[in-house]
Amino acid sequence: MATRRGLMQGAAGAALVAPLMGFGTARAQTSGAPAVRFGAIADPQYAPVAPRRTRFYGNSLWKLDAAIAELNKADLQFCVTLGDIIDRHWESFSHILPIYDRLRHPNVLVLGNHDYEVGADWLGSVHRATGLKKPYYDFAAGGLRFIVVDGNDVSLFANAPGSDKHKLAQETLDRLTRDGAINAKRWNGGMSEEQITYLKTTLADAKTKGERVVVFGHYPVYPANEHNMWGWQDFVELLAGHDNVLAYFCGHNHVGNYGERAGIHFVNLKGMVETPDTTAFSIVEIQGDRLDLKGFGREESRSFKLRAGA
Repeated sequence: MATRRGLMQGAAGAALVAPLMGFGTARAQTSGAPAVRFGAIADPQYAPVAPRRTRFYGNSLWKLDAAIAELNKADLQFCVTLGDIIDRHWESFSHILPIYDRLRHPNVLVLGNHDYEVGADWLGSVHRATGLKKPYYDFAAGGLRFIVVDGNDVSLFANAPGSDKHKLAQETLDRLTRDGAINAKRWNGGMSEEQITYLKTTLADAKTKGERVVVFGHYPVYPANEHNMWGWQDFVELLAGHDNVLAYFCGHNHVGNYGERAGIHFVNLKGMVETPDTTAFSIVEIQGDRLDLKGFGREESRSFKLRAGA
């Protein structure tokens, strides 16, 4: 155990930039405002283990390093990683976190299910190791409000056995299984009532302030898929009830996906861990009525028109 703790001391010194560092008070983006640009990475899922099927876990170190070198060339407000920084093992954090220190932009993290595959002794240290005070939060950048949601909140892997949230997760999974839900999987999770209340309050506050909103999460929520967050239908309806929500970005489903509901673009980015030699990451630009995604490697470039109401 002492060896593991020693390994993480270096990573703590090379800790990720606090998610809110460098962001100021939001001012509503106007039609003539400069573009907002951010980098987006999904599922590096690093571990020092042998490849399995299409997943080349160790190769994510050089892929992430190359992606950061490319993102550092761009004028970005921040860079977001949409979960599964590691695949397993506490020691994996000490290998991959220092690479993020080379990023010259503010670093925003979303945690995924694999980020909790560290063993019971280290479960409570995941947030601290990744520089997060809380796994769900919001911040302002470029006149937009960005909201990070935590789909691990109610899950079997992010909560200690016997805890209230672990019991709730088991009850939720049992109910979904009885109902034949496509996403009744142990590797999915959901949001607590406390977090849903926070999300409703934050969305209302953004609306009052005239801010357009982009949401980040690890789990897909639309269209229907076996990887979707538990309670995805209610979550989508909540977002759809706010005409200032532009898009939802996620990972988890490594092949990627896309759907549009009530004018909101649900973009599931491809996983970096896939394939031995091809990366996957993006630069997203939002300006006026356009959302443009420039893909690198396996991620394709796309453009989306934003709804007038937003």
